[in-house]
Amino acid sequence: MQMLSGLGNARYLPLLILLSLAILQSCRKDPKEMSNQELAEELSKNKSYEKLLEFTKNAGIDTNKFASTGDTAPVFALLEETGFGHKPTIRYTEKVIKADTSLIREVAEQLVKGESVEKAFQKLEPVFPVYHNLKIHYARLLKENKRDSAAYVAEALNAYRWIHRQAKGAPRFVLVNIRGAYLTAMDSAGQHRLSMRTVVGKMDTPTPTIDTYATSIVTHPYWNVPKSIAIKEIFPKAMKDAEYLSRNKIEIINNKGEALNPEDIDWKDLTAEKFPYRFRQETGEDNSLGLLKVEIKNPLAIYLHDTNARYLFASDSRWRSHGCVRVQRPTDLANYMAGTKLLDNDFMTEPDTVSVPPKWHKLQVRIPVFLLYLGADCNEKGELLYFPDVYKRGSPRV
Repeated sequence: MQMLSGLGNARYLPLLILLSLAILQSCRKDPKEMSNQELAEELSKNKSYEKLLEFTKNAGIDTNKFASTGDTAPVFALLEETGFGHKPTIRYTEKVIKADTSLIREVAEQLVKGESVEKAFQKLEPVFPVYHNLKIHYARLLKENKRDSAAYVAEALNAYRWIHRQAKGAPRFVLVNIRGAYLTAMDSAGQHRLSMRTVVGKMDTPTPTIDTYATSIVTHPYWNVPKSIAIKEIFPKAMKDAEYLSRNKIEIINNKGEALNPEDIDWKDLTAEKFPYRFRQETGEDNSLGLLKVEIKNPLAIYLHDTNARYLFASDSRWRSHGCVRVQRPTDLANYMAGTKLLDNDFMTEPDTVSVPPKWHKLQVRIPVFLLYLGADCNEKGELLYFPDVYKRGSPRV
């Protein structure tokens, strides 16, 4: 009889366990009511944080920076890094956008509720297809023990996380990879919408890395010659050749913005270092900026523009400019940035026998523009590409 009684009790054991777990669960605090500190403490327990570290390591994140050194791990810092990255090596950044802290907290709450890391992080990480493809290649390279190559991919993964941060709220954005000499335009979901070759800075006049946004499209732009080019190149040629300026449609402009007659200037009393004027090239196809310029906000006098040397796009060696970015399909780029058909398809083939005054087309929304120096990236097919270190800057620092 005692044995039968014991068997009967054993039959209810699973039910008792489930009931106990339900009671414990009901006693747990709702994650939505928990503070960030409490969420972090909860995710620091047992093997929860180890799962987070393992997942993020496979996304190219240096998890050593987020190792737990006490009772509470740096959970929120790790989540921010995973979703929004850290600032790459960028010479000029217009503004650092704050990470979406509400989204980071939402993911933390989901993890505490028991959501899998993989599913919870789908909301956190960039949805860009290129980012997904880079993660696949990164995992493969680690498996193949190709850590040097993997480092370039990790650098690119962080760049796209940073773009995810900085492009918040923008309908589209533009990325120029200086190291690869190409431009990619994407929508807010990271879908490729436009790709083209570019001509970027030479070794001695490199294109700087910039994180900013486009402000306007200028058709038939003047070329206001940068002082460095004026002193080193144009002034010596103008001194030697009296017809050089008129032949190249270059004007001399005083501090009042007035064009001067070169014949009225006493060149013998001038030197390149003490030249009180500036040079401006008239608009037209002979203009070094071509027929179109995209102005981007920065103090370095860098912009994206057309060129009167379009044959250079056929070359695989396209590091030829003084620092600005020449684009292969300027009309398409202008229309994409504007979000409407700003220019007709035949704009670039219009006869340009006379100088047409510049016209500014202000962009109605902020269009982020990133000029980065990436050693690896994926094309539209998901193929991994590597690019030469044209500026000799060495291995990536991720």
